Amino acid sequence: MTDRVLAKARDLGFDSVGIASATEALDVDHSRYEAFLEAGMHGTMAYLAENREARRSVDGPHILEGAKSVICIAQRYQRSREEEAQDPPLAQSIARYARGSDYHNFLRRKLRKLAAFVRSLGTDDAPVQARPLADDAPILERAWAARAGLGFVGKNGLIIVPGLGSMLLIGEVVTTLELVPGEPIAERCGSCTRCLDACPTNAFPKPFVLDAQKCISYVTIEQRGEVSTKLIDAIGEHFFGCDDCQTVCPFNASAKPRHVKSQFSPRPEWSDMDALHLLQLSEVQIAAVVGSSPLKRATPAGVLRNACLVVGAKREEKARAPLVALCDHVDAGVRQAARWALGKLR
Repeated sequence: MTDRVLAKARDLGFDSVGIASATEALDVDHSRYEAFLEAGMHGTMAYLAENREARRSVDGPHILEGAKSVICIAQRYQRSREEEAQDPPLAQSIARYARGSDYHNFLRRKLRKLAAFVRSLGTDDAPVQARPLADDAPILERAWAARAGLGFVGKNGLIIVPGLGSMLLIGEVVTTLELVPGEPIAERCGSCTRCLDACPTNAFPKPFVLDAQKCISYVTIEQRGEVSTKLIDAIGEHFFGCDDCQTVCPFNASAKPRHVKSQFSPRPEWSDMDALHLLQLSEVQIAAVVGSSPLKRATPAGVLRNACLVVGAKREEKARAPLVALCDHVDAGVRQAARWALGKLR
């Protein structure tokens, strides 16, 4: 059964797959999660603090009663350096996973197919249940991925799969089918601290701990309104998200070249678009441009705010007129960013 599940996951195009036993709770990882919340490092992401106890185990009403196994998968989104070097300037200021289509759609489709296959392994006398998960349930995804031997957790808190790196999307299928679990991989970062040293905003108070409130990805995607004055200068030309702690990782530099789905290639819209152009659009127009891409997560006001920060970091003199107009914008974050950018022009 285990071999058939692993083979099916690979046939569906997942780059890596591992299996964890669901019979033991994540007590140690859950304690770290609680400490993260108690320190307020989750910022305004209130959903991370919901269903706290449910995140300790997948065997229960929040995920799946009677769960015995967690099938963990990884899908790579890192493309070749040569291909990424050809990305339009605006796309290069967007985190790699978000330059194309919203990954949730096709990742969930494949996970649903995997879950359906797992259910088919049951019989009338011994039916099998399986639930696909992709960023949409209260579980500690990276902890399960590490337990499954999919990879190990690096000092930047991300799952690193040897040979593939960390630029990966992860998902799960939780099932009542008892499968043979994999062996966890020992952490291999050693004395390397490149990811911690590369963070522009010093968002890592210590190895393996991220203060999301200081993370550029959090600020440019999740945070609404004004940006902390302690961080605004360090954001630089990051328009949406940040890959800095991954770009410098030796495991990504040595990742084996392989075909990456076209969904991760930049959307055509980014070819004829830059931050200056975005400043001259209404929020309705921005929503149309962003469409169903991952950028919709930032909201139109957030996209406009981030565009102000980018042109300010670039000191684009041509942006002066639209920035002046945005100083009276209804959103406080846009107003602050526009005034900050004008200050950079002076």
